[in-house]
Amino acid sequence: MDPEPAQVISINQFIDHITQQLEAADLHYGHGAIDARSEALWLVSKQLDMSPAEALDHLNDLISETDQAKALEITQERIQTRKPLAYILGEAWLMGVPFFCSEQSIVPRSWIAELITDGSLEPWLPADGKALDLCTGNGSLAILLALSCPDIQVTACDISLPALAVASRNLDRHGLSSQIDLLDGDLWDALPEANDDNRFDLIICNPPYVNASSMNTLPAEYHAEPELALAGGEDGMDLIRRIIAAAPDYLTERGALLLEIGNEYENFKNAFPQIPVIWMEVSAGEEQVLLIQAEDLH
Repeated sequence: MDPEPAQVISINQFIDHITQQLEAADLHYGHGAIDARSEALWLVSKQLDMSPAEALDHLNDLISETDQAKALEITQERIQTRKPLAYILGEAWLMGVPFFCSEQSIVPRSWIAELITDGSLEPWLPADGKALDLCTGNGSLAILLALSCPDIQVTACDISLPALAVASRNLDRHGLSSQIDLLDGDLWDALPEANDDNRFDLIICNPPYVNASSMNTLPAEYHAEPELALAGGEDGMDLIRRIIAAAPDYLTERGALLLEIGNEYENFKNAFPQIPVIWMEVSAGEEQVLLIQAEDLH
């Protein structure tokens, strides 16, 4: 197929054109776009200096040859490198919020983001409460928490200093450096020793949880991301075991731990059959995110 579209073309027609190129390349999606068309919309909207949502209101507008050329160039880079589009654009969107993105951290994405923005977590977030985002990576979940609940204080930590550098840029971008504290360290080692003054009402975590077998079969797009942010050991539960073991020390009496486990439902059930769990419904189903109340962790 000729990569060059007609010179006079609408944004919608051009998005269709890009979609066809992406579909023909057998790419993998899931890094901020669910399919070729949503990725084409995102790619084209970036050249127009709009959000993807804004671009939907301008589909009948014409797109300039200059913007077409830039978008086609990026499309070819996406196809040839198989890198996630977020890394190529240096930006990703999560729940309508933009985040700076680089290969120093995982691409912003998490089903936990849905629960933050739809209010599902408010019962565990009292006014003037404290929340912790373990394995914060790019900082996107901590930022969504702070934006959704401006009266809470958020702590966010990660073992990766490069990832925390990305998170710091995102905090500055959204003016949240005073509401969110960034700490570096290996899980709980990043925090002061637990006491009555530094316990949290809610701990959220999207940890590395991909099991060893699945790691070996991940598409190329995932291998562009830091392995540290994905690999969860033989059964995917290595970090989750450490998180659950120490979480009671850092939760308030009525607090809760929210964990994303992705496709590792069976491995989680096998590893923790004795723990009462509340499965949280997200767009992907009811087996991807779980909540454990503090009283059930003791």
